[in-house]
Amino acid sequence: MRTTLILLAACALSTSIVIRAPMHKTASLRAQMIKEGTFTDFIAQQQLARLTSKGAVGKQPYADNYDDVYRGVISLGTPAQNFTVLVDTGSTDTWVIGSACSTPACNGDANSGYAKDHFDKSASSTFSLTSKNFAISGWCSGQVAEDVFTLAGLKQEKQSFGLASTVVDYFGFTPVDGVFGLAWPASSQLDVTPPLWNMLGQLDAPLFTIWLDRKAKSTEDSLGGLITYGALDTEHCDGQVDYVQLSSLTYWQYPMTKFSIGNYVSNTKVQVISQTAAWIGAPTSAVAGIASATGAKFDMTNYLYTLPCTGVYPDMIFTIGGRYYNVMIHRKLLSYQMQVPSSEYVLDLGLGGGKCALALYELGGGGFGPDWILGYTWLRTYCNMHDIGQKRIGFARARHSD
Repeated sequence: MRTTLILLAACALSTSIVIRAPMHKTASLRAQMIKEGTFTDFIAQQQLARLTSKGAVGKQPYADNYDDVYRGVISLGTPAQNFTVLVDTGSTDTWVIGSACSTPACNGDANSGYAKDHFDKSASSTFSLTSKNFAISGWCSGQVAEDVFTLAGLKQEKQSFGLASTVVDYFGFTPVDGVFGLAWPASSQLDVTPPLWNMLGQLDAPLFTIWLDRKAKSTEDSLGGLITYGALDTEHCDGQVDYVQLSSLTYWQYPMTKFSIGNYVSNTKVQVISQTAAWIGAPTSAVAGIASATGAKFDMTNYLYTLPCTGVYPDMIFTIGGRYYNVMIHRKLLSYQMQVPSSEYVLDLGLGGGKCALALYELGGGGFGPDWILGYTWLRTYCNMHDIGQKRIGFARARHSD
């Protein structure tokens, strides 16, 4: 994977930099399994796992994702060993599979075709293992290690990370070797300072911008987006940025004061997070309202909401920080920005019969965690500027070439 290192030195003595790291989007696993006729059995297995799981490692992630995965590359050790990781603003910790990982998913899953790279601690001259064990709910368990960490030209000589010795079955279906977390240190389950926070002093500014490109088909792999570490992305994002202060320094969480779609309106103030690893997650009442406004029906076979691919549907309208953000699906409504097509929340997953999927899932937090998760649909429509220094998040219209 190519990365571009842009030097922003004002003089010869300056060492601050801006890093632009591409992300790769993988094809939808859900679409693949629907095509093969295996998705119904897969869902049944996952539900059984939830009912019978014990302990932190057995639990499923709160935002199950069988669709696009946005991946980046990190390196660990001396010499460097490269790993393809899930770039996740909804988690803090960075971890990879160790060579001694013992559960079946450590080696991937035969049905998905995804292989795994393992960190070989014996091959690194700078590796050290701590005495601290860890367990990340819904993902893995293992031991905390330390080694050289490299991200697109940035280097941290002694970085703590998780070396997984067990991973949940779900992970075998995911085309990554681990996770690179970009949420706040307070939510760390390893109880360590995350890599990006350790490297903030190397950046021109303590912030990063996420831009996700529009996808053509759910069944295709593609270059999926770009993370700009240390600056705003003025190439892919509009210059008008609207900021809102974070309401919690755990995830990238902020208040939403209103949501509407068609005749459905909710004026309840809720907490939302932007996350790079999910569709749009909403409370039960909002999911029902969105389904009613779009005419979507729940498909028990494929465990999602479906609606005609050729329909015309109302905008999702989010009020955040006093400004309206529209996830528009009417092309004629886009007067000042490039088109945001209906595929942003109406997705063709190969269901057949002219049916598409509503990119939505029910988020049952039981009173804990965020009320909403704004995932790919949101991030493809708006660049998210994660301002660590000023503890805020900003939104700007994303630019696309199509």
